[in-house]
Amino acid sequence: MLKEVYGNECSSRTQVYKWFKLFKEERETTEEDPHPGPPSTSKKEENIEEISKLIREDRRLSIRGLAEKTGIDKECVRQILHESFNMRKVCAEMMPKLLTPEQKESRMKICVDIPNNIDIS
Repeated sequence: MLKEVYGNECSSRTQVYKWFKLFKEERETTEEDPHPGPPSTSKKEENIEEISKLIREDRRLSIRGLAEKTGIDKECVRQILHESFNMRKVCAEMMPKLLTPEQKESRMKICVDIPNNIDIS
């Protein structure tokens, strides 16, 4: 089933059994078997760029929405956002964890102005 979904990027059954055996025996890989673990297919540079482009277009996209648009696993999308862009979810927007002082001031002004702009008649 994995071959149908991932095609050539899927690990072979033999390789998976080798990794399982190494994990079970708690051994590191050897020179004859230089692959330390499963291949990282979802954190490729083109996937990171695609997610970056989508986030810049619409910060309200959820992790699920990004995963559906890109065809990448939700957990990989979350890891890319967290590790590559240092972003976390705030309400319904993906935002950088640390705001600059100018960004903080701008958000404060907007929050103060919203109640003042509402016309209650």
